[in-house]
Amino acid sequence: MTIKFFAKKTEFYYNKPHIRDYCLLEFYKNMVRILFVCHGNICRSTMAEFVMKDLVKKAGLADKFFIDSAGTSREEEGHGVHPGTVVKLRAVGVPVGNHRARQITQDDFHSFDYIIGMDDANMRNLERMSSPDLWEKLSKLLSYAGIADDIADPWYTGNFDETYEDVSAGCKGLLQQLKYRKEV
Repeated sequence: MTIKFFAKKTEFYYNKPHIRDYCLLEFYKNMVRILFVCHGNICRSTMAEFVMKDLVKKAGLADKFFIDSAGTSREEEGHGVHPGTVVKLRAVGVPVGNHRARQITQDDFHSFDYIIGMDDANMRNLERMSSPDLWEKLSKLLSYAGIADDIADPWYTGNFDETYEDVSAGCKGLLQQLKYRKEV
């Protein structure tokens, strides 16, 4: 079943949530489901979402992943991708999709295999928002690049180049680890 066919099929069930949710669950259950999380979901997590989508597409693995992003806060809910993120991603040839910021939900903690924060504050918030039995899903993006640092928030630093370099390193490391573990 292709994604296009699946999307058309689920439109029919749009007003029948129990059927729609079952279809989504069945479609995505064999995929690696990754959720990138930052504070507001307009800069770092969206950058990671689009970078990772681009990496898996170029690796011919797009059909094996479901990748999304969210924030720990509602501050930016409904807003689009930060213009600085859009400019940087376009400059390096990474496609930017239509995105509206959202806050992570309790369902997300159960639906995603990997919930990846950008800094220590994100990780503390994710731990507070979830139960200890789900903490094994939580990790920091730069840990996949073998680095213990945070990804600096360009909302405050204004440095989207540095953020991109860190996000790119983390996403490449994540993809390598998933391949090594034979998850894809």
